[in-house]
Amino acid sequence: MTKQLVIIPTYNERENIVRIIETIFALPVDFELLVVDDGSPDGTATLVKGLQQTYPNRLHILERSGKLGLGTAYIAGFRWGLARAYDSFFEIDADFSHNPKDLVRLHEAIQAGADVAVGSRYVKHGKVENWPFDRIALSYGASLYVRLITWMRVKDPTAGFVGYRRTVLETIDLDKIRFIGYAFQIEMKFAAYQLGFKIVEIPITFIDRVEGTSKMSGGIVNEAIKGVLQMRWQTLFGAYRYD
Repeated sequence: MTKQLVIIPTYNERENIVRIIETIFALPVDFELLVVDDGSPDGTATLVKGLQQTYPNRLHILERSGKLGLGTAYIAGFRWGLARAYDSFFEIDADFSHNPKDLVRLHEAIQAGADVAVGSRYVKHGKVENWPFDRIALSYGASLYVRLITWMRVKDPTAGFVGYRRTVLETIDLDKIRFIGYAFQIEMKFAAYQLGFKIVEIPITFIDRVEGTSKMSGGIVNEAIKGVLQMRWQTLFGAYRYD
């Protein structure tokens, strides 16, 4: 019997966390869930710990002392799950911008042979809702930029709704993942691509958050622009490997 772990990084997500946990546990796949909370001052962790009494064997929490970044939260979650023999790992935002029901489709893709399953906005039938035009242009432009620089055949390389087979996370040297913000999602896909893993994109509808506050910032975008160039340059000339 396989074990599936959904990882949700949180910082001030009390408006969403209870509902997304209950939605995921109502799905037809027996997912377990790890919340990685970066010391949310709004009491997010307290709500999660209260729900652990209802889901004692399926809901887990990893509390960290401060806001340490999206990438380090996911890597902490990966390491936690690898130490506990999970077979597949899934990333999802807490804010319902990713439809939790699509976790089932990502899981099916992994079961069908994908090493990495990407919930993609920019493949056929994928789309974005409730974003202003300038935000869509920035996101789509970033995806084109990444594809041009890295040569990856992934139409949504910046996507944050992703499933990984255990083998991928065991093979990638997670200590070599350098980026902690927006570029983290790009670098993880690029590492999997460099190591020859099969990446499959599943069309999703991305809906901008209704509750809470976006974590996007100019610094995060700047990290991505410079980081992609640096990442590609180092691997292109054999100066850097992810295994």
